[in-house]
Amino acid sequence: EITSLLSLCGGQFSSEQEIRVNSPFWILSIPSEEMARGLMKRTVCAKSIFELWGHGRSVGELYASLKTYPMDKMLPYLQSDSTYKVHIHTFNKTLTQAQKIKKIDALEFLPFKGKVNLKNPEHIFWILEDYGMDPNNVPEEPFHLYFGRWIADGQRELIESYSVKKRHFIGNTSMDACLSFIMANHGRVKPNDVVYDPFVGTGGLLISSAHFGAYVCGADIDYNTIHGLGKASRKNQKWRGPDENIRANLRQYGLEKYYLDALVSDSSRPIWRKGMLFDAIITDPPYGIREATCRTGSQKETVKTAERSTENHIFVSSSYHLSDIFFDLLKFAAEYLVMGGRLVYWLPIYRPEYTEEIIPRHPCLKLISNCEQMLSSHTSRRLITMEKVKEFKDQDQNSYLLDGQYTPYRGHNSFREKYFSGVTKRIAKEEKDNHK
Repeated sequence: EITSLLSLCGGQFSSEQEIRVNSPFWILSIPSEEMARGLMKRTVCAKSIFELWGHGRSVGELYASLKTYPMDKMLPYLQSDSTYKVHIHTFNKTLTQAQKIKKIDALEFLPFKGKVNLKNPEHIFWILEDYGMDPNNVPEEPFHLYFGRWIADGQRELIESYSVKKRHFIGNTSMDACLSFIMANHGRVKPNDVVYDPFVGTGGLLISSAHFGAYVCGADIDYNTIHGLGKASRKNQKWRGPDENIRANLRQYGLEKYYLDALVSDSSRPIWRKGMLFDAIITDPPYGIREATCRTGSQKETVKTAERSTENHIFVSSSYHLSDIFFDLLKFAAEYLVMGGRLVYWLPIYRPEYTEEIIPRHPCLKLISNCEQMLSSHTSRRLITMEKVKEFKDQDQNSYLLDGQYTPYRGHNSFREKYFSGVTKRIAKEEKDNHK
């Protein structure tokens, strides 16, 4: 998420940064404080950002680093007519109040001339100490120490204010608010973008994009979901109410002006005219476990007739293989994304058999990131982010990557089809076992 936002707002990881996967502290190189604030207005993963004045692997290194920080950068925040306070945050260790005061008093060599104000200071300074990630093996001294001026906090409060528990219209698989905002940030959604979800469901992913000022639309094959009809997913509620729909959700958050529309449509069929381009495609395809995977069929195929809805709407459906879902999704993104636009989606995997070869590829799309969310000891899903880097041509119509080469897609005989069929069965079995 941070990498995507840095490419959107400006900045990069510092050349001095030692990337420690398990460390909660990262050093970034950002050109201005304004850009840093812009970053924190978007992120739900980062807690706070600071102007770094000094850091080291020991107290002595930290103090030496602070003494070399340019005085002209310090003085504007240390004037006699200003107020300040100093916080201490220790990761993986708790200090007594006496220990905290002792550490703050040790900073007396810094030229603080203002008055201490603990309730409403103009400037806030932080001492940050990293004691590692193992709660059973906490060292006496921290691995890393940092001192800096607080600039801004992240958007963690969005997780609660957009919680699915408080949402007007929900479904069985409505996306968690935190993950929705992470996906929007991976997609680098910005004001006036047009964002599309081809498996829109109850529209949870549209809300986070609309929050960032994008115009949103979607499609889904489920007539009842799009129109807010049928059985409710909420506990102690049998049927959906008259105003339970995607538009009502956006209205709930004051985002209705960003809602374009939602279509009852089969995402495996071409419905958009050529030249219709989206800035981002952000979606959570159905895996066939809690949400059925189906597409419109023909009378010649083995079909089943869906139950009549309250509007007497009938469609004929056939099974939609999981590998076909991802193949169609990548092909659609390659054709309808703007250049530089991003596709963000979830890919279910069975961990013991997972390899990177399983990730679907397309010659017009570059893999940007691949992040894992653990579901159980054997199953997880991966948040895949891809960026359009090449114009779509007719020869790219049916291409996918196999053994390092782009070849014509061969449908259900592909190794991915066998893999994903197994994934669906295994996840379904685990869910049944957990339910029992």
